[in-house]
Amino acid sequence: MRIDELLNAGFTRSFEYFPPKNDDEAEVLARTLEDLEPLHPSFVSVTYRGGRESRQRTYDLVAAIERRGHVSAMAHLICVGHRREEMRDILHAYREAGVSNVMALGGDIPDDPALVASDFAHAIDLVELAREVGGFSIGVAAHPLGHPRSTDLGTDRRFLAEKLSLADFAVTQFFFLADEWSRLVEQLADLGVERPVLPGIMPVTSLSSLARMSQMGAPVPESLAASLEAASERGGPSAVRDAGIDAAVTLCEELMELGAPGLHFYTLNRSSATREIHQRLFAKGS
Repeated sequence: MRIDELLNAGFTRSFEYFPPKNDDEAEVLARTLEDLEPLHPSFVSVTYRGGRESRQRTYDLVAAIERRGHVSAMAHLICVGHRREEMRDILHAYREAGVSNVMALGGDIPDDPALVASDFAHAIDLVELAREVGGFSIGVAAHPLGHPRSTDLGTDRRFLAEKLSLADFAVTQFFFLADEWSRLVEQLADLGVERPVLPGIMPVTSLSSLARMSQMGAPVPESLAASLEAASERGGPSAVRDAGIDAAVTLCEELMELGAPGLHFYTLNRSSATREIHQRLFAKGS
């Protein structure tokens, strides 16, 4: 199904994967897909790092998921390094494979100058092309704390509102405080945009991930970091993992109370943390 239709029908639960780069990663992903399939997600999404090889891996995985027929899949697309006609061909290929959901992203600037050239300046240009090709439910990215390359939060929100005036929904970067999502939704409403904004959830399951998450534009709040460090002192890595999952469950519960249209889990191609959070949130109602 199209994701806009799923959102119109009610609350969604979705998982995000990245395409494997080698046989070992492929085996891990295969186990994860098998482990999470019984949770009956509304849809799954597959990321795209950029470059022809990664693009093909994303296409292969999304097409394979669609062929299985158990769940709808969304393909990530990025602007960087693509010409307009090339992207048009990619969109037609997805449509021919039965894929009706795409995520239009700007993409990170690659280190290789040869990959920078593009006919697209911003993600909204890709949204417009997907609309022109037709037949897609289109998602875009949202950043509760603002995109790292945004000059200020007001500008970030205006650009996001412009994208959402053409797209069907947004999925946020991961974050850790429910009011960061609610403020984002309120600011978009003030700009006349009320498209669904799916909160992205990524539990912090190790102390080593704190710095990495900050580098990705979503710093862990001091209160959560202190809680994880205290857990480490009490019980080591396993206690940190338990505390991180507790915090993620609490965040999800708060978001649902605030009326979030769904929850989008960043799995990192691993099933255990996502499965535990999902079990605690939905086991009684599933």
